[in-house]
Amino acid sequence: MRRTALSALVSCALLQVPAVALAADAAFAACLAGLRAEAVEKGVAVATFDAHTAGLVPDIEVVGFLDAQPEFVTPIWDYMAGLVDAERIADGRALLSQWAPVLARVEAEYAVDAATVVAVWGVESNYGRNFGERPLLGSLSTLSCFGRRQAFFRGEFFTALKILEEGHVAPERLAGSWAGAFGHTQFMPSTFMRLAVDFDGDGRRDLIDSVPDALASTAHFLARAGWRSGQPWGFEVRLPRGLDTAGSGRRNKRPMAEWRARGLTRSDGSALPAGDLAAGLLLPAGREGPAFLVTRNFDALYSYNAAESYALAIAHLSDRLRGGAAFAAPWPTDDPGLSRAERRELQLLLIARGHDIGAADGMIGARTREALRRVQAELGLSVDGRAGQRVLNVLRAAAAR
Repeated sequence: MRRTALSALVSCALLQVPAVALAADAAFAACLAGLRAEAVEKGVAVATFDAHTAGLVPDIEVVGFLDAQPEFVTPIWDYMAGLVDAERIADGRALLSQWAPVLARVEAEYAVDAATVVAVWGVESNYGRNFGERPLLGSLSTLSCFGRRQAFFRGEFFTALKILEEGHVAPERLAGSWAGAFGHTQFMPSTFMRLAVDFDGDGRRDLIDSVPDALASTAHFLARAGWRSGQPWGFEVRLPRGLDTAGSGRRNKRPMAEWRARGLTRSDGSALPAGDLAAGLLLPAGREGPAFLVTRNFDALYSYNAAESYALAIAHLSDRLRGGAAFAAPWPTDDPGLSRAERRELQLLLIARGHDIGAADGMIGARTREALRRVQAELGLSVDGRAGQRVLNVLRAAAAR
């Protein structure tokens, strides 16, 4: 079936049209049948494929997530506010203390510092609280048959089958994100097979039930991605007036001495470090927002999930875990984002107004956004369904009255 026809099927299935859902099921079954021979060519036993695909049905919802990943569609001030908030900083500092002996061994083995490893843990799964609940085989098989990047997801699907075949993870435990990542630090199946390590010495590489394995595997990933011990990921800088920022970006690295000569300073006005450390100028919200010089260690974080906002969240969280301050420059918006505590407060205010949005969990989903649109219309605000400081403050004032 041609991709355009499949896309049409998916779009209709998302609307839950019964006849089209049946057609999607049929297309999925035909796709799986076609994948069987390819899986065997990639080393998956026929018995493994048949046993784990029997009864699989497509999880069509995941196809819609391909073009809605938060690191690409969420304003960066919203993205950062939710990922680097007081709760995540406090939890991370407590875990740095709790797991200090293991983290010291991890750093000795892989030369990646504890704060960076714990920051990845915090961003990826909120320190093990949110692994994701979607069965990986359902998500990966669906993405192997529908939507963009089918070749990539087929490789991950076949690798997930190999993980089960080799007994690394029990079938009922292999669940995670919509895209197929799993465990404390959300490895994709192929990353697990390449880089996961047994650090607790029990003979298994276990990213789900072993924190030491997960932390060490994360450090192993970053070390292989080019992390350099003793080098910063980067830091916030202050731009001189009139600086030509054409050609800025993390890839266009220049020696620190050149940036000094062009008038850049640290965000507090102090001089940039001496030496020839190469760094690129990162302007995630344009030159009116916070600016950063980023090194190849930032690139190593970027390789974990190819989005600059994601890498910046880990980098900044790692700094905050070390006792660093918030960014000096504000984001260029008059309606900043909300922390998770503020998002829960917003949801409680919506519930108090009679909106059925489910639990106040700090997750801004479709029901919360729809309630926000209704409230924004009632209160004369811009109707966009976004959870920001402006609507929160208006709701607080209304509740006080």
